[in-house]
Amino acid sequence: MIWKDGRMPLSEDIAARLKRTEDGLVCAVVQDRDTRDVLMVAWMNDEALHLTLTTGRAVYWSRSRGELWRKGDTSGHTQDVHAVEIDCDGDALLLTVTQHGPACHTGERRCFDAGGDLGAVDADAGAGHA
Repeated sequence: MIWKDGRMPLSEDIAARLKRTEDGLVCAVVQDRDTRDVLMVAWMNDEALHLTLTTGRAVYWSRSRGELWRKGDTSGHTQDVHAVEIDCDGDALLLTVTQHGPACHTGERRCFDAGGDLGAVDADAGAGHA
């Protein structure tokens, strides 16, 4: 099979390992190469994953816009991809990237800085653990 623009699709070996949502998407967790901080979570379809694997630039599927989204094309805050790993169940990917500029559309370095802490009990703070 060849996509309508003439490009080859995601390899069958990789495609067979993915467990996608009903919409054909897989979760992508994005981690900073140097700090190991989780920068953001996004979604990928097969074409986004293929483009990411073959270009070295992070490409995602925008659920709100219903289209491919190459990180940084609008903002200039690109992600250079160093590794893409699949989890044991095939339903999540881990991208290791070098982030240029903030990762979050709000201007924060990490999307989790913008979202904030929900105040979970810290298991190391003496909550009865030995």
